[in-house]
Amino acid sequence: MRRRVRDEAGQVTMLILGLAGILVMAIVVVVDASAAYLQRQGLDNLADGAALHGADLGSAGVYEQGLDGQRLLQQEAAVEAAVRDYLGRAGAGAKYPGIDVAVRVDAAGRSVTVLLRAPLDLPLRIPGSPARPEIGASSTAAVTVVPAG
Repeated sequence: MRRRVRDEAGQVTMLILGLAGILVMAIVVVVDASAAYLQRQGLDNLADGAALHGADLGSAGVYEQGLDGQRLLQQEAAVEAAVRDYLGRAGAGAKYPGIDVAVRVDAAGRSVTVLLRAPLDLPLRIPGSPARPEIGASSTAAVTVVPAG
């Protein structure tokens, strides 16, 4: 009876290639996740600044109605103009091409909310991932009056 000798040549090569593929995918995920995090942080900063700027410059009613409450009233048109002006001066369109801006004024809460959405620019592509991912950020601000005393 003849003994058959098993040939295992090339098995280590397949293991090394498989491990390399997994390592490359892990690197892609880490690089993309880091890029997405940094872009979201930048968008958060823009939303915070725009909401504060809009709430500050959109405040009204101090001289007409007095300080009847803790927060100042917001004029929607003035808030919208202030937010757009802030984003223009900050270069939001250049940093985030395709940025979408929504401004909401809450009359009851006397606050301003700025919602920003922008396409996510990832340095690497993961097979099967969305073709055009987006990130979003929102911020709410109000002007509170504290009496001196």
